[in-house]
Amino acid sequence: MGNCVTHAPPPCVSASPLPRRASAPREGRGWRRGWPRPPATPRPLPPRGGRGRSARRDWPGAATRRGARQGGLGAAQLRAEMAAVPLGFDIDAPRWDQSTFAGRLRHFLNITDPRTALVPERELDRAREVVAGCRAGLVPPGSSREQLLYAKKLYDSAFHPDSGEKMNLIGRMSFQVPGGMALTGCMLQFYRTVPAVVFWQWVNQSFNAIVNYTNRNAASPISLAQIGVAYVTATGTALATAVGLNLYTKRAPPLLARWVPFAAVAAANCVNIPMMRQQEIINGVTVTDEDNNELGRSRRAAVKGIAQVVVSRITMAAPGMIILPIIMERLEKFPFMQRIRVLHAPLQVLLCGGFLLFMVPAACALFPQRCSLALASLESELRDSIVAKHGDKVPYVYFNKGL
Repeated sequence: MGNCVTHAPPPCVSASPLPRRASAPREGRGWRRGWPRPPATPRPLPPRGGRGRSARRDWPGAATRRGARQGGLGAAQLRAEMAAVPLGFDIDAPRWDQSTFAGRLRHFLNITDPRTALVPERELDRAREVVAGCRAGLVPPGSSREQLLYAKKLYDSAFHPDSGEKMNLIGRMSFQVPGGMALTGCMLQFYRTVPAVVFWQWVNQSFNAIVNYTNRNAASPISLAQIGVAYVTATGTALATAVGLNLYTKRAPPLLARWVPFAAVAAANCVNIPMMRQQEIINGVTVTDEDNNELGRSRRAAVKGIAQVVVSRITMAAPGMIILPIIMERLEKFPFMQRIRVLHAPLQVLLCGGFLLFMVPAACALFPQRCSLALASLESELRDSIVAKHGDKVPYVYFNKGL
């Protein structure tokens, strides 16, 4: 039939089982040139501790989910591929010694990290799933210890330790730095006129009410009426203190007038926190033994926990609201500062952020979150009940004091 010319087979004819390729693959060790490589086995990348796409790509089990989408794995097969928790790993065990201030400081530096306030909701929900699975003895395959600890960090920063419910963003301790720096900076800057004092104290007490309600002991419910009474009382106390001292210090040295916002904040904290958590004082908080076995409810334990929280909150605000006015009082005497008055407020906000970045975890670490109380200090009825059931095996009771 003439000269024989080799042509590619028509599309309908299968000339070879080899797939047609647009370009030759790279030559690798152990593979013949021209042969396709098998698909790579998905595996999780090492953790980077970041957010966004890198965090989602490095999340425990992310590679397994990608493989499921690519290979058509079902939910049952994914559950079957869950791996066991690494031997000796307890996700609820503290990473640092909580009986020392240094250990508690490192713990709260971890969970009050303001960057966790930017983590998307779906990442927080995934962290909850990982923590719940780890408590049940199963984790996504290929999960490293660092990835599991990062999931626990997100969980602790966003979910209540008592109820396990997701806390609102404003009330989280990880939001204390961005939220507190803005409010504190504005209170320190706009303190000269009564309307400015009233407005910023009202905004600050509204913020504090949300924080106090969010970080209460969730085992003691509080009604909306009680929340309203606590809010009005605390706000009224802050406004009365601020306005009264503002008028009193009109003829005092300028530095004393700059300290008025701190006095108002301290007075309001002494009212806001106990009022917002009044149910704990009325009905008591749940106390347990060292192994978390419930023993009863104690009002004295509630009073101790709330008192420690009040001290912590005042300590949290003190350095920024006491030292920063001294700094600004001296800086404003320089000619260049007098030319840039419009930047005084942003400067104070930034400086407040610097103070709070360290003081939020430091103040939270002043006292253990899992507070203890000697058996002899309990109410007589509860003490007798514990002694009757357990004898002298329970020298101390434990409870969550809140933050």
